[in-house]
Amino acid sequence: MKLDIAVIPGDGIGPEIVREARKVLDTVAERFGHELAYTELLMGGASIDVHGVPLTDETIETAKSKAAVLMGSIGGDAATSPWYQLPPEKRPEAGLLKLRKSLGLFANLRPAVLYKELRKACPLRDEIIGDGFDMMIMRELTGGLYFGERRTEEIDGVLTAVDTLTYNVEEIRRIARRAFDIAGKRRKRVCSVDKANVLDSSRLWRKVVEEVAKDYPEIRLSHMLVDNCAMQLVKDPGQFDVILTENMFGDILSDEASMVTGSIGMLASASLNDTKFGLYEPSHGSAPDIAGQDLANPIATILSAAMMLRFTFDLDKEADAVEAAVQQVLTEGFRTGDIMSEGCTRAGTAEMGDLIAQHI
Repeated sequence: MKLDIAVIPGDGIGPEIVREARKVLDTVAERFGHELAYTELLMGGASIDVHGVPLTDETIETAKSKAAVLMGSIGGDAATSPWYQLPPEKRPEAGLLKLRKSLGLFANLRPAVLYKELRKACPLRDEIIGDGFDMMIMRELTGGLYFGERRTEEIDGVLTAVDTLTYNVEEIRRIARRAFDIAGKRRKRVCSVDKANVLDSSRLWRKVVEEVAKDYPEIRLSHMLVDNCAMQLVKDPGQFDVILTENMFGDILSDEASMVTGSIGMLASASLNDTKFGLYEPSHGSAPDIAGQDLANPIATILSAAMMLRFTFDLDKEADAVEAAVQQVLTEGFRTGDIMSEGCTRAGTAEMGDLIAQHI
């Protein structure tokens, strides 16, 4: 099959980690008899440097014409980069928000898995880790505070900022259905996270999720307030299967879950619309302090490419092969610096990509 993919290397370590993901995808195509077609696009700081804006309309249209987008990381050092002297709507991250909205990417999937080989990198005690954990955080991606109306103005002589949190029934229903569908392929449990004791938006969220649950009698639904969920992630992460939540809560909780796994460098991410189209990227940032030094961990990007094979192209065997290769390399004791532990062999960005490709 032909895999027509838009590639956004991005900023910082983005080009390095995308290079390794492409290396693995090329090996998959060779071993399984597929054809790959890549189209490179600019976004974020790289686009600002060339076009003066973080995302052009031409880039959006090209991305829409492809089956999927594989992306590195966006942004730079906010304290020193000239990109952050620009108005907020022209900074690198604004391009990512605009791309998500333009492509209708409402469902963000962030798996958080603790590999047994990385137990020592997990900050939690052994008795909390237990047999490990494997959760999927489903974050609504195009609503809530990030996309609501906002303004800053002087009211009665006092400078006041207002951000609006808005959700409607359809926005909640579509992400809930996606969460229940994915739970059906896992351990059949959904924990919906909200702040229904305070927020109207959360009370509507809970009501709609309960209505959707009636169509999935085989899935066990529970509810949890977001502050309790933040505590439970470090108290008993193994209790979770699929966590379903809104945009800002999901942003915070998925980052917390990533660190519980030992390193954000291990966490893949997929953002899907209502078709098979998806944007696949690592959960971590652009790490400009280590860019170009062969230090970055490419595994999150490689695992994101595996998610692309699975969710956009329905190539489950190929996705399994990539995930098994990552597992094998970790079992053999190879580590990038962020997950390094005593007795292991340190590998750079390129070597880690080579090793994983060799095990496909």
